[in-house]
Amino acid sequence: MSSKQLELSAELIEEIASVKTEAQRLLGAAADLAELERARVAALGLKGSITRLFERLPKLQPAEKRGFGQAANAAKVEAERAYEERRGRLAEEELARELGGERLDVTLPGRRGALGHRHPVSRTIDEIVRIFSRLGFESIAGPEIEFERYNFELLNLPADHPARDMQDTFYVRPQGLGEPLPGKGDAGRELGGVLLRTHTSPMQVRSMLTRKPPLRLIVPGKVYRRDSDLTHTPMFHQVEGLLVDEGVTFADLKGTLNAFVHAFFGEGARTRFRPSYFPFTEPSAEVDVSCTRCSGKGCRLCKETGWLEVLGSGMVHPNVFKAVGHDSERVSGFAFGMGVDRLAMLRYGIDDLRSLFENDARFLQQF
Repeated sequence: MSSKQLELSAELIEEIASVKTEAQRLLGAAADLAELERARVAALGLKGSITRLFERLPKLQPAEKRGFGQAANAAKVEAERAYEERRGRLAEEELARELGGERLDVTLPGRRGALGHRHPVSRTIDEIVRIFSRLGFESIAGPEIEFERYNFELLNLPADHPARDMQDTFYVRPQGLGEPLPGKGDAGRELGGVLLRTHTSPMQVRSMLTRKPPLRLIVPGKVYRRDSDLTHTPMFHQVEGLLVDEGVTFADLKGTLNAFVHAFFGEGARTRFRPSYFPFTEPSAEVDVSCTRCSGKGCRLCKETGWLEVLGSGMVHPNVFKAVGHDSERVSGFAFGMGVDRLAMLRYGIDDLRSLFENDARFLQQF
């Protein structure tokens, strides 16, 4: 012992040595981690044997306190070191036992992680694109933030048309920008205000301004209108279609849409064309399909009529051809537009439009 420890009486030296030896014995003899923890508490816990050594300090003589404290601290450090060493060895032994007891069968199938599900609207868009791709249509995309000129004026919607009212359209910047419109026959015209597109039809004029016939394309995407209730949402999905070439007739339009309806709803589906009005087509027609629930017999879904409205269509208006610089005497074409959300509801038997936008995992797992 050092000269400082020599100040301690033989009784105190023996006491510290005895406590230290017993603590190390308990820690070293622990057979597992649980027993080792009990030994640690017995030696180093709040009421452990080494901890109780420090309770002697206030009762010692001043000459003994320093030496006793240093000896007790040394015993504590050695016990802590013994604990850490034993814990490391026991942990290694336990891991070795676990690994030795496990058997790996490489012939068992792997565990697949949880997979997500395609949203019914996305599935419907994919199916529409596949059907029209087989009919020779190209799928293209356009900007969701659009200019007034593309969204309205070039589609034969004059400035006083009701659809241009602020109640129907989300305007980003109503004022004119004073930028020239690129394209035939319209140089120097202003693009007008900026808005969230109300339909995907602007890609009609964008395509005809930059590409020559024949054109055969569809435009799926999001559109926006100031309308929100049980059957409408401010954002919804639409697919626009356009075919422009020489000699295109209304019969071509009917044949194309009949082919789509049979591919999408089944060969037994029937169609009905009703006269209608759209500013950018003439003549125009609403297209109904026989009710998917009652097959045309009449039910609550079709309001006992046997028919469901699914899309609008018509021949491209001569004013639209004139706006983009095409000769309506030489070329003709047809256009159509359909609401994807409604088609998804009909295809998958969904009753509530809001279910498509709530992102409930339980709902999506059905698909």
